[in-house]
Amino acid sequence: MGGFIGPGTAARRWLGLVTAVWVQCISGNNYTFSNYSDSIKSLMGLTQLQLNNLSVAKDVGKAFGILAGLASDRLPTPVLLLIGSVEGLIGYGAQWLVVRQTISPPPYWQMCVYLCMGGNSSTWMNTAVLVTCIRNFRRNRGPVSGLLKGFVGLSTAIFTDLCSALFADDPAKFLFMLAVVPFAVCCAAMLFLRESPPSASPAGKEDEETETPYFNVINALAVVVAVYLLAFDSTGQHGQLLSRAFSVGLIVLLALPVAIPIYIWFQEARSRANGAPELDLEVRIEEPLLKGNGNEVITEEGEEKRRPSIGEEHTILEALRTVDFWILFMSFLCGVGTGMAVMNNMGQMGLALGYTDVSIFISMISIWGFFGRIGSGTISEYFLWKSATPRAIWNAASQILMAVGYIVMAVALPGSLYIGSIIVGICYGVRLAITVPMASELFGLKYYGLIYNIIILNIPLGSFLFSGLLAGFLYDAQATKTPSGANTCVGAHCYRLVFVIMAFACIVGFGLDVLLAFRTKTLYRKIHSNKSKSKKSLQPVKC
Repeated sequence: MGGFIGPGTAARRWLGLVTAVWVQCISGNNYTFSNYSDSIKSLMGLTQLQLNNLSVAKDVGKAFGILAGLASDRLPTPVLLLIGSVEGLIGYGAQWLVVRQTISPPPYWQMCVYLCMGGNSSTWMNTAVLVTCIRNFRRNRGPVSGLLKGFVGLSTAIFTDLCSALFADDPAKFLFMLAVVPFAVCCAAMLFLRESPPSASPAGKEDEETETPYFNVINALAVVVAVYLLAFDSTGQHGQLLSRAFSVGLIVLLALPVAIPIYIWFQEARSRANGAPELDLEVRIEEPLLKGNGNEVITEEGEEKRRPSIGEEHTILEALRTVDFWILFMSFLCGVGTGMAVMNNMGQMGLALGYTDVSIFISMISIWGFFGRIGSGTISEYFLWKSATPRAIWNAASQILMAVGYIVMAVALPGSLYIGSIIVGICYGVRLAITVPMASELFGLKYYGLIYNIIILNIPLGSFLFSGLLAGFLYDAQATKTPSGANTCVGAHCYRLVFVIMAFACIVGFGLDVLLAFRTKTLYRKIHSNKSKSKKSLQPVKC
């Protein structure tokens, strides 16, 4: 395929996006801890607080994503993918050996290191994919973000359902999949995922007329995958034959997006055969979404810029000096931090409420998180183009809805865990998909890899605060010891106060998002104005 689609063509750029989608399908391994956490808890004789701190160690791996952010400006995309896949192979491979009981459980601190490595592996994959694709499709940042983050959301369900279908939810085999499958997919993606030189039409019209339909096709296929997974999860137990047929069907559905770059290649080949000039051989001038606002001053040493305004290119230090960065950071902490607490503890939450099979809730969060991610990316882009709606408005709405979800779970009526997992999944997905393009719009793309990884530092921070401390302490306060040395709690009271506190945190996050929407409304009016003008103005300049 590398020789089939020549370098520099639009087809290769779209093939890169498709392989990026495949990487995202397997890079959500950081959210799957609940699928095997109970086995680790039993084998190591851990309390819930100790188990939650293991989940924090997993999330602390994301703190080292700063290294991936720094490397993204210096190393090519394939190297980033290689580092992430090898690290995941080691981290999850060691956990697999423990749960399989091939080796004795290591000291607690060593297990923390293995989980940290597994968590950090996804930051290299996500950074490689997001930075490369947003730069390659910079005028469709919302759809790109929603699409890629949507498949990350589905990855938990993909892993969970494949393991359930093929291995009857065996936690050891599940960990083996987490170790081997991402490594294999990343090795394939290294061949095709590259950053293309800026070549999008400055008019933006070409993007709207040619890129949007392709995004719509991939989004439609993604929805089909999500519904397919949801149907499998909601139809109860399945026989071996049906389960294997489901697995084959899922793999076929995930492979279908490759039809888009193949179609584009044939279109390009037909144009060349008819003597039409190749699109990628035209020279274009790539303009930023926002032009400079006149803050430049000329000195004897040459041109020197004052501190950039919001919407212009920021270095990391310039971004950290802005109020808007910290409002975004803290609001992200409230939404994503509490969501991580639910995902890390969903296994114990289900067991506390009397459910014997908790994998359904993990898959529900994953699937509905996909709908939140892919829907919010496209919707926020539409309203930005139509009425200059700040993206932070959608984050604010998700915070309020997430608070409602936590209250529903705190009440613990029959079926409340189903409803709560759906709501939390949607809102968590919205939060991730909206923040990714918003950070690039506020602070620019030049240092985006590092800025993005600093923003997601609040994932380990939120995991530590809401999962490691809050949920761990309050659960242990209600739990009783078991003969193995671990502890357990059964009943709605186990997590009620946890849910109430997290609902309050989301209300605080809502206020921060509303403030950020107010502070950035001028920026989004300018982006809206520039995009509208670009439709009617500049055309490609041929060599």
